[in-house]
Amino acid sequence: MPGDTTTGRVLEAMVIPAVEHGGYQWHSQEVVGTRLGGGRHKVDVLAWSPTQCFLISLKWQQVSGTAEQKVPFEAICLADAILSSEGRLTKAYIVLGGQGWKLRRFYVDGGLHQHLVHADLVEILDLETFIAKANKGQL
Repeated sequence: MPGDTTTGRVLEAMVIPAVEHGGYQWHSQEVVGTRLGGGRHKVDVLAWSPTQCFLISLKWQQVSGTAEQKVPFEAICLADAILSSEGRLTKAYIVLGGQGWKLRRFYVDGGLHQHLVHADLVEILDLETFIAKANKGQL
């Protein structure tokens, strides 16, 4: 269903307990500035510890579709938000959930690094790997 955000909410409900368990505080649907091309840049989750602050973007792909094509632009926008934050934001994560990703391995293995100047600011992980890192407080 176009415009359906329920899968995003389900993914958020899976990620937030791991973020909390890792000792991070968080807010959901947080505006972090202006997105490239205009408009508010809202991230799914903003998480922080006493020393770091992270942007977390959640992407769900149940079946093959357009979410896959949005990942590079999301990485660019997240890196831009970090660079524009005057040191307040330290890193961003794009979390890929669902089984419909044809390019999952490409993304999580760092395939964008050779194409994006600030790709080191954004880590792309599958859902299970992100939850493990968050649970351990290793974001």
